[in-house]
Amino acid sequence: MERVQYGPGAGQYAEWSPVEAARGIIVVIHGGYWRSRYDLSLGRPLAHDLHRRGWATLNLEYRRIGSGGGAPETFDDIAAGIDLLGTLVPRHAGPIVALGHSAGGHLAVWAAGRARHGWPEGVRLTHVVSQAGLLDLRAAHRDRLSGDAVAELFGSESGAVGEGSSENGPTTDLVEARFDPQQQVPLDIPVICLHAPDDDMVPMSQSVGYVRAASRAGAQADLVEVTGGHFDLIEPGSSAWSQVLGVLDSLS
Repeated sequence: MERVQYGPGAGQYAEWSPVEAARGIIVVIHGGYWRSRYDLSLGRPLAHDLHRRGWATLNLEYRRIGSGGGAPETFDDIAAGIDLLGTLVPRHAGPIVALGHSAGGHLAVWAAGRARHGWPEGVRLTHVVSQAGLLDLRAAHRDRLSGDAVAELFGSESGAVGEGSSENGPTTDLVEARFDPQQQVPLDIPVICLHAPDDDMVPMSQSVGYVRAASRAGAQADLVEVTGGHFDLIEPGSSAWSQVLGVLDSLS
């Protein structure tokens, strides 16, 4: 594993684990509701397991809320981190998959449509696999998930009367379409969403609603129901992780 920088900041780096004759490349994007107390150590067990199964992996860190992140900085980093692959593997012709958990699922799906909103796309993803992803930011803001982390992402004080809120609760005005997967359908690459009905951190409705909207818009989007709440999806050896592996096997 090699640490590689894609920007000058302390949080602008990734852990690159190449494989000779790799099945493909997986960009691992960790979650944590975009907050700085969570880092790419969440993705290391996944990257290690995928690497030993023949995948090259890029475990991506990015600036987060509390460490220079938010909108648009976090999004700038995801775009730049993925484009780093153009330098690392300039002639790769196989699958390039973004695999993201929770807020990382949001960023992974967002990255597949980043070019239409002005971000560079030197490296195109071929697939996205979302693990309990936050795919409808307006609904997440309305429901104040994780203490209204969406308001923090956009630099608004949660619950404050003013932009993005009202005396009756949050409004959807805070969430710009260019940052919200639910407002970006249809994408032109497949998106597979895995989610557990008993997830008490990101409701399964986030994935159900996205897949329904994407499918109606003519995109290829699928939902895979798993067990194990929010975290079994990033626990190698769990039933949910086995289902993630099954999805990835179908792509290579």
